[in-house]
Amino acid sequence: MNALFLFSATFALVLFLGLQSLNVNGGHRMLSALTSFGIGASNITILKIMPGPTGWVELAAYLLGGPLGILASMAIHPWMARRFGRRKS
Repeated sequence: MNALFLFSATFALVLFLGLQSLNVNGGHRMLSALTSFGIGASNITILKIMPGPTGWVELAAYLLGGPLGILASMAIHPWMARRFGRRKS
């Protein structure tokens, strides 16, 4: 179960980091600020789980969460920016 939580938290962390970077570069201030909450929550979760027993399954889950998280952020961001991004005057 720790491996699942660790994968999910790492996936979410990198997803939010990627979204925040894309939002900052795109000038989406509100979205950039909101993604910071996701980054914080994900970091807290990782920091709570990692001190526990970690075997190869947990390490694999941690390492796989990042690449899949960044790919998901790149896929989600265009929709997110259209839907919630800054509006042109």
